[in-house]
Amino acid sequence: MLSTRWWIAYELFYFLLKVFNMASVNKVILMGNCGRDPEVRYLPSGQAVANVSIATSTRRKNRETGDMVEDTQWHRITFYDRLAEIAGEYVKKGRPIYVEGRLKYGKYTDQAGIEKNTVDIIATELQLLGGRDGSSSSEDSGGSYSPQNAPSKQAPKTAAPSAAQAPKTNFDDMDDDIPF
Repeated sequence: MLSTRWWIAYELFYFLLKVFNMASVNKVILMGNCGRDPEVRYLPSGQAVANVSIATSTRRKNRETGDMVEDTQWHRITFYDRLAEIAGEYVKKGRPIYVEGRLKYGKYTDQAGIEKNTVDIIATELQLLGGRDGSSSSEDSGGSYSPQNAPSKQAPKTAAPSAAQAPKTNFDDMDDDIPF
């Protein structure tokens, strides 16, 4: 009886997958501290790539001793294009960041000839947490970047001056290169 129910559930799932072309989800959300400064490089095509490691920690109580135990996991994050350039400029070792992305599995053979598996996170969004120095200050919430809202590298086109321009303020002469 149990195997019949399992088979019906399987057939129903397969039917829904075919009929409604149901999509799958591959999404990762991480918030942690950077373990090292990003390594930014450029592919022959000119595409920027940055790699960084993020540490996430969980705390739990040891059942035998009653002590609190901290478990730290390290995650390899890869940024591409403008997100890679932003990460290279603003992400620093020890700084807390929020990353959204997708998992990418791979394999390679090490020098000893042993095949190893890898798990990378391909970042699609980045948010800097804490203050400008990386501390968690409530005054400065950091910045949020994704390929959709990342500032472009090209200078904006300026229109010809018109008679009805807005009056100048004291902020016009500020030389601030932070894109948020």
